Amino acid sequence: MAKKEIKQIAIYGKGGIGKSTTTSNLSAALSDMGYKVMQFGCDPKADSTNTLRDGSYIPTVLELLRDKSKVDARDAIFEGYNGIYCVEAGGPAPGVGCAGRGIITAVQLLKQQNVFEDLDLDYVIYDVLGDVVCGGFAVPIREGIAKHVFTVSSSDFMAIYAANNLFKGIQKYSNSGGALLGGVIANSITSEYQRSIIDDFVARTKTQVMQYVPRSITVTQSELSGKTTIEAAPHSEQAKVYRELAKRVDAHTESVTPSPLDAQELRSWAAEWADQILAIESGEVKDAAQAI
Repeated sequence: MAKKEIKQIAIYGKGGIGKSTTTSNLSAALSDMGYKVMQFGCDPKADSTNTLRDGSYIPTVLELLRDKSKVDARDAIFEGYNGIYCVEAGGPAPGVGCAGRGIITAVQLLKQQNVFEDLDLDYVIYDVLGDVVCGGFAVPIREGIAKHVFTVSSSDFMAIYAANNLFKGIQKYSNSGGALLGGVIANSITSEYQRSIIDDFVARTKTQVMQYVPRSITVTQSELSGKTTIEAAPHSEQAKVYRELAKRVDAHTESVTPSPLDAQELRSWAAEWADQILAIESGEVKDAAQAI
């Protein structure tokens, strides 16, 4: 009997961009589609899976290893919404060690004990801090643990800067079995010019937009109650957006090596858009399509 292939994906994005919100809603939507899902939090803050568990924190792999040298990986796995398996890698004690080390240690522990296979998983989704792509934070890309990488980005420059850095990391490891890029999840898109900025960036870097996710008070309300939008407001327009994203991720099979911009190209590109937005604001042009 052929070994079941587990679809392992990584979601990257700079801090505060809505990466964990997006990841948790994606996990919830895939679970509602009937898949067995594990969400693997790779941020040392260990808050990736909170909204899958009514706002509650869970012990991290590194915390368990600090208490005893030998750990059963299943002690770090907790069930959340609709049976989603929740794991938090965690980080070192404040001021000590490398934050990325938790990812390396946690992944090794679960793989050594065949946890993914024993749980008969369909998806493992890694929620990874994307401000830097080095050390442990690069593990899902560098070692090909995740096959497909998606990045959450708004149209703000620093979010795009972080996405472009991620593309550089993917490009670097692409020839040695590293993960490839599935596309960009455009978050907090509330205007046509924001959408146009993202569209222009993905066109120049030879990737694609997986979904446009608008900013929504429904997300805020849901998270204040410790839940994903999928759970708290399943019939809302925002939940429909996340469900559509899940369908697109599920259907996605071919990822690519992106073409990141170099530092000067990115700076020039950003300056062009600054001028275009000024033209829109001043009324010289009516919309972003004219400004491009």
